Amino acid sequence: MLQRMEVFDGEKVIKEFEEMTKDAERVQMETLKKILEENGWAEYLQNLGLNGRTDPQSFKECVPLATHDDFEAYIQKIADGDSSPILTGKPIESMSLSSGTTKGRPKFIPFNDSLFETTMQIFQTSFAFRNKQVPLGNGKALQFVYSSKQFKTKGGLAAGAATTNVYRNPKFKTTMKAIQSQSCSPDEVIFGSDFHQSLYCHLLCGLISRDEIESVSSPFAHSIILPFKTFEQVWEELCTNIRDGVLSSWVTDPSIRAAMSKLLKPDPELADLIYEKCAGLSNWYGLIPELFPNAKYIYGIMTGSMEPYLMKLRHYAGHLPLISADYGASEGWIGVNVNPMLPPEMATFAVIPNIGYFEFIPLKANAQDQEQEGDGALVLQENKPVGLTEVKIGEEYEIVVTNVAGLYRYRLGDVVKVMGFHNATPELKFVCRSNLLLSINTDKITEKDLQLAVEAARNVLAAEKLELVEFTSHADITSEPGHYVIFLEISGEAKEEVLRECCNRLDKVFREAGSVSWRKGKATGALELRVVRKGTFHKIMEHSLSLGSAMSQYKTPRAVGSTNTAVLHILCSNVVNSYFSTAF
Repeated sequence: MLQRMEVFDGEKVIKEFEEMTKDAERVQMETLKKILEENGWAEYLQNLGLNGRTDPQSFKECVPLATHDDFEAYIQKIADGDSSPILTGKPIESMSLSSGTTKGRPKFIPFNDSLFETTMQIFQTSFAFRNKQVPLGNGKALQFVYSSKQFKTKGGLAAGAATTNVYRNPKFKTTMKAIQSQSCSPDEVIFGSDFHQSLYCHLLCGLISRDEIESVSSPFAHSIILPFKTFEQVWEELCTNIRDGVLSSWVTDPSIRAAMSKLLKPDPELADLIYEKCAGLSNWYGLIPELFPNAKYIYGIMTGSMEPYLMKLRHYAGHLPLISADYGASEGWIGVNVNPMLPPEMATFAVIPNIGYFEFIPLKANAQDQEQEGDGALVLQENKPVGLTEVKIGEEYEIVVTNVAGLYRYRLGDVVKVMGFHNATPELKFVCRSNLLLSINTDKITEKDLQLAVEAARNVLAAEKLELVEFTSHADITSEPGHYVIFLEISGEAKEEVLRECCNRLDKVFREAGSVSWRKGKATGALELRVVRKGTFHKIMEHSLSLGSAMSQYKTPRAVGSTNTAVLHILCSNVVNSYFSTAF
């Protein structure tokens, strides 16, 4: 499927995708067979007794559903230098680091050329559908991308963020050159040693090329917002750099300075134009199209945990459409956005049948899925996974992935809803992570519950013309009874009665989401709202980056566990107001 051509043929890519999705079941069988033929004699599969068989029935009978914990010992052997066939037939030569959002620490994910090929395939397919709707010319792209440093594992394997493994692959630039606008930033900015210096220079490069910019993008919605929030603070400095043709002295990375010196020339006329634009904006609304008048859209992951950022992103975007990027994870890609002009809240992703082998665990409980224990209590039994073409519209599932880099029947931990079919392949809407976000005693709060609760509080703040900047949560079990804590960072000063109403709204959603009896028996205390001072969540991001996290993968933790003492300390030491719910 991967095209390597000087001139990108989007129509051909779409035609191949249409043909493949019409015969999705057969393609899935062939994909599984190919994966098992290449890797069937690896240690992991041999230990399970697969013995080289490649049919789906034998595969499912021998290979159990698994999580990262089940693979960890095998992955560690590879990272420590064992080059024998452990998970794959061919040696794994690099490792990706997950974002660490789920467990609070990054984990190693095997990465190989096959996984890189699937990444290029989804980029090409996505661009083909996007460019059909909004054709780009020969301009440039303002891409807020950052390649973190790679390091060597004990066994000498290169390890870094998944995006870094892609950006640093020598085939990346060659393959991508034909399918997207040229980045306005030189490689030295993307691969810079300091994130803040790279961000500043991305902005500067964009302004220098303002009339050529056709799209603005970043991996995540929040990493598009951050540069423009930064722009609000540094726009006058940027104008000075452009007017004088001299880069600010605090940008000290030698490679960045050398690259920028080739681009930055004195341009008083451009500096005056940008100054006038900024001085004339009210509350920075429509900032992006004002700065880049020929931009056609804004592109990045905008679903799931990124949805809370859409309001702010739309503020900066003005009339420009927001296009949600495709659906995947560090473990591999899943689906492509074939309807790019739908608003992000409605975005769905058509599964590419040859990009991996997919199974889906139904989450709806049926009578036959329950059995009685001796005391008469009903116990929910886990439903058996179904195949890609067996899912039903309107139902929710947990995704199971068998990828091309040594993960077999891997529970990705994502809950999706089937919204329809594109030919014979399902179109999925991301719902939430399947693991519980918070729990005290027997109640269960998911990421989706938290988002709904925060949205209720956001509406209260919006009525007072206040903006919710960022949020997270914590289950405080040091008190008796334990209680939930929500941390909010707000754009301005809110009246006490407004914050108390926010607290009660948060609590109401939590009580509706939790078990029916949790408050009747006072098993869980009143929800607590803690308002933190401005910049608190920026400090959390800085802390994460200081520990080696990549900005290209950073996400605000939506739940902070009691063992994450550093982040809890940042939050608690910046609390300015605290309120307890009176809603029950």
